[in-house]
Amino acid sequence: MEKNLFQTSQGLKISLGGEVKKENIVMMVDNCKSGKCECMSDETKQKLRSIEVSGEDGAVDIDLEGDITAEEIAAAMAKSPILGQN
Repeated sequence: MEKNLFQTSQGLKISLGGEVKKENIVMMVDNCKSGKCECMSDETKQKLRSIEVSGEDGAVDIDLEGDITAEEIAAAMAKSPILGQN
C-alpha cells in the first residue's frame, strides 16, 4: 500500500494507493470516530473537526480537518492494523 500525507489549508490529506480497499478504510475511520480505535491519542482526536473518506479501491483519500500535524497522523498510522502494514 502506498501512503502519502499532504498538509492542506484545513488540515491533512492522506492518499492511499495500491492494495487498498475503500470499505476497509471506511470501517477504520468509523472505528476512529466512535472511539473503538486506539491508534490516535486522545489529544490528537480532540484536534480533529472531521474525517472524510473518498475515492475507490486502489485510490482512497482521507481528508482530516483540524489543527493537526503530519507527525501526529503518521504516528497514528504506524499503530493502525490497516495502515501500519508495509
